[in-house]
Amino acid sequence: MQEIPNYPSLKEKIVLITGGASGIGSSIVEKFLQQGSKVVFLDKEVELGKSLVEKFDGFYHKSIFRECDLLNITDMQNIIKEIQKDIGPISILVNNAANDERHSIDDVTPEFWDNRMNTNLRHYFFTVQSVYKDMKNLGEGSIINIGSYSWILAQGGMPGYTTAKSAIMGLTRTLARDLGIYNIRVNCVVPGWIITERQRKLWLTPEIEKETLNRQCIKKLLEPEDISKVVLFFASNQSSGITAQNYIVDGGIA
Repeated sequence: MQEIPNYPSLKEKIVLITGGASGIGSSIVEKFLQQGSKVVFLDKEVELGKSLVEKFDGFYHKSIFRECDLLNITDMQNIIKEIQKDIGPISILVNNAANDERHSIDDVTPEFWDNRMNTNLRHYFFTVQSVYKDMKNLGEGSIINIGSYSWILAQGGMPGYTTAKSAIMGLTRTLARDLGIYNIRVNCVVPGWIITERQRKLWLTPEIEKETLNRQCIKKLLEPEDISKVVLFFASNQSSGITAQNYIVDGGIA
C-alpha cells in the first residue's frame, strides 16, 4: 500500500471536481477525501456517482455527488450556485471531465465538431467563471485543468479531442494571468496514457502495452493515482509559487 501524502492546507477546503464518477476523476475524489477536504463532484453518470459516494462513505467528510450534464452550461451554472449556497465557497476547482472517443476526419460533421469542443473544452472556462469570485473573496484559490499528451505526440484518430485538449493548455496560461492578481493559481496537469478501466477495456492490448513501455522511461503502465497525486500537490500550498504551468505526467515518453 502506497503512503498517503499529507497536505494540511487541503483540510476542510471545499473542492469541486468535474467528471468525478470514474477513471482519473474518481481517483481525484478519493485523494482529496483522504486529505480531509469537502469534496463535491459533478457527473452525468448517476449510478456511477452514487456508487462512488457509497464506496467512500468511511471518510471523515462524505463526498457529495451532483448529477450534471456539462454540455448544458446554464444547468451547470445553477448547480454550482446551489453548491455555493448549501456548502460554502469553493476554493479548489479540478476541471477533469472529457471524452476521448475516436473519430476519423471523414466522419466529422460541424455538429460533431461542436460537440467535441463542448465536451472537452467549453465547460472548463465556464466552471472557472462560476467559482473564481469565491476564491477572490477567500484571498486564494487553485484551479487545476486536466489536459492530454495526445496532441503533443501528434496522435491521430480523434482530431476534435486533440484540438480541444491543446486549447486547454492555452486557456490555463491566459486564466493564470487574469486571476493571479487575486492569488488564484491556475495550472494544467497533462496525463500521458493512463490506464483507466475504460482504456483497459477499449484499447489496451499486449502489443500496445509493449510499445508504450518501450517508449516510456519508466517501465510501468501509469494509473489514475499517478495523476491524482500530482493534482493534490498543485491544489495545496506546497505549490504556492507555481502557476501558468502545464505539467506533464507521462512516464517519460520519448
